[in-house]
Amino acid sequence: MSVVLVINSGSSSLKYQLIEVEGGTTLATGLVERIGEAGGGHAKHRDETTDAASGTWEADVDVPDHSAAFDVMLDAFASTGPSLEANAPVAVGHRVVQGGARFFEPTVITDLVKINIDELAPLAPLHNPANLEGIEAAQRAFPDVSHVAVFDTAFHQTMPPAAYTYAIDRAVAAKHRVRRYGFHGTSHRYVSRAAAEFLERPIEELRMIVLHLGNGASACAVSGGRSVETSMGMTPLEGLVMGTRSGDLDPAVLPYLQRRAGYDASGIDDLLNKHSGILGLGGHRDMRDLVAASVDGDDAATLALEVYTHRIRSYVGAYAAQLGRVDAIVFTAGVGENAALVREWSLGGLEGFGVELDVERNRERGSGARRISTDASRVAVLVVPTNEELEIARQTLEVVGG
Repeated sequence: MSVVLVINSGSSSLKYQLIEVEGGTTLATGLVERIGEAGGGHAKHRDETTDAASGTWEADVDVPDHSAAFDVMLDAFASTGPSLEANAPVAVGHRVVQGGARFFEPTVITDLVKINIDELAPLAPLHNPANLEGIEAAQRAFPDVSHVAVFDTAFHQTMPPAAYTYAIDRAVAAKHRVRRYGFHGTSHRYVSRAAAEFLERPIEELRMIVLHLGNGASACAVSGGRSVETSMGMTPLEGLVMGTRSGDLDPAVLPYLQRRAGYDASGIDDLLNKHSGILGLGGHRDMRDLVAASVDGDDAATLALEVYTHRIRSYVGAYAAQLGRVDAIVFTAGVGENAALVREWSLGGLEGFGVELDVERNRERGSGARRISTDASRVAVLVVPTNEELEIARQTLEVVGG
């Protein structure tokens, strides 16, 4: 079997999946959280090859660091299954958030690659250091296989300079690496390819807009399988309205709040990243709660939904202009896959662009890829569940020669 272990290492968590790539089958999933926190951590593990109760394990554990978290993971495999001897990974794939302009494809991890990931940490201070800790702990746990970094930003390295360049002093931008990088690249790549497969058309001939709508949200214009524009910028704050992030904002608001309200840089960062978005507007960070509040007559929740979907519609229109032609609009991630009202409001008024939503199809629940536009719609509107872990596993296997 072509088995890959996929690692997503956060500052205080370790998520993992064991995947048989050729069949697209998840063999095991797990999470170790509260790493290094006082009071100890918590872990859960699931053997996806069995329905038996013995295939699930959960416990409070002592995890002072990421190396200890990997020990917990290995113990969980040994005690709960599936066997890592019978399902030995041929490689380990690591999610790395920020690859800057240096990494435009999945890359076998060497000492030089780790130095580069560390040097790019100022662009993703909450993510790259944690990703690097996970890489080093994984290399100690699995020293005899290749380790591959799959970067969230890599898919967007095909954007033209006009799309990724900010209109500030170019010397300042070059010195401090200020440009649009984009994120959710692994998801956008997976979903755009899955959409092409669903439509039974070569991805090279398709132009589509992918809307990754979760707690974090981004739009991507994909032409011929390549990212040509995306809404997130130098950081994941730019673009669409999100769960707690503001998205696009007049930059002059920042110095205004400093002068008028006494905010410092840390306070502004906290405001825009943790207390804005639909939480700041409607009082709920979870879209399900926001929709329920709106249905119950909460005016603030309704306005939050209107702002959220207005921003999406604006990006769809802008990307349609950049692409010149749109063959498909694709919704994915937690909100995109499940919130029918968000999809309906986001596409309202786009009939002139060739978008005809089928209201009944849109409201039907489903677990796989599905069409929610009418058969007569010039633009196919799809819901395609994302699978970033499978995409990381696929790219990892490609790099190591599988």
